[in-house]
Amino acid sequence: MIQRIQTLYLLIITVLMSVTLFSRLAWFGGDGSEFGLYAFALKSAEGEVLHPAFYLGILLTLSAVLPLVTIFLYRRRMLQIRLCVVELVFLVGSAVMEGIYYYLGCRVASELPFHTQGVGVSIALPVVSLLFAWLAARAIFRDELLVRAADRIR
Repeated sequence: MIQRIQTLYLLIITVLMSVTLFSRLAWFGGDGSEFGLYAFALKSAEGEVLHPAFYLGILLTLSAVLPLVTIFLYRRRMLQIRLCVVELVFLVGSAVMEGIYYYLGCRVASELPFHTQGVGVSIALPVVSLLFAWLAARAIFRDELLVRAADRIR
């Protein structure tokens, strides 16, 4: 199980999405106040929730848990491929939702007289995870072809 390269790809996806889930995605500031975009809410520096982001948090959580579940289904390669495709959809959805909530955060910050914003490195991790999910699906498919070829020889 662990010796397969797709297992490492799936573990990398799990780690990257966990980092995204627990870190600050973006920050907005202006006129003495600062806001941070996190997985489940847009929060002020005091911790007050300005705008909930439950959908983003749920999508990021699913994107972090699904590859971990997929690792343990190593005997059912076709199911693993399907779950990798679902993971790709979740990751694209996560990237889109991050963009939407970043836009909403910019709108909140733009109401301040002087405002600035910035993004964290973790906001780009779903896009990086897309590459690893595609590589994992491709490696699982190659394994399936190898097993079918071996069955043909018998």
